[in-house]
Amino acid sequence: MLSLEDLKSVDRIVAIDAETTGFRVPSPAEIRKMPKGLKLPGVVIEIGCLELVRGDDGWKTGESWQRRIQPGGPISKASIGVHGITPADIKDAPTFKDILDDFEAFIGQDVLLAHSAENEIEFLNFEYARVGRCGFEEMIFTGSDFICTQELSRQFFPGVPGSLDVLVDRLWIDRSDRFEHHGALLDAILTAEAFMKMAGGFVQDDTRYMSFGDQT
Repeated sequence: MLSLEDLKSVDRIVAIDAETTGFRVPSPAEIRKMPKGLKLPGVVIEIGCLELVRGDDGWKTGESWQRRIQPGGPISKASIGVHGITPADIKDAPTFKDILDDFEAFIGQDVLLAHSAENEIEFLNFEYARVGRCGFEEMIFTGSDFICTQELSRQFFPGVPGSLDVLVDRLWIDRSDRFEHHGALLDAILTAEAFMKMAGGFVQDDTRYMSFGDQT
């Protein structure tokens, strides 16, 4: 994954989050064993993105992008309980292939930002392979495309659980909109806000303040 040091010459970042069906991504070995011609369902049912643009006084939020997606398969009850998106909500939604051009136009070639970025990498690579943009053993997205707020948080709060909820609470960021349901754009916004606080130089850990790079 990228570090803050890697962003010195970067002027635009896109925070990204995906809500899913709750079913895991099958491995390439599992896919090879499946019947020939089987149409694999998707995993991603919503993507939310928020751009961050570097200004004279630090990072600022910019335009947002959000789409719901028809996966062509079921959604687990547990996941519906998390994000509240039901099959009826996405009955007429476009497929991942339908939104791909718009998605790529928004993210461009810029650095991506996610919390627990390995999840987004896995989901996106699977969806790209499913629509024929690469093989199931290939990777369009890797850690070199992402900066991960979960990894950054461990530098400031060693030993603290790595969930987004815990991080935004530590950073005094309001997450009350997330109490009822998660959402891809909402989670991208919270991830962006957490990043801006950590990248801005100071975060609060109980009664003491730490600047990035000061671990004493």
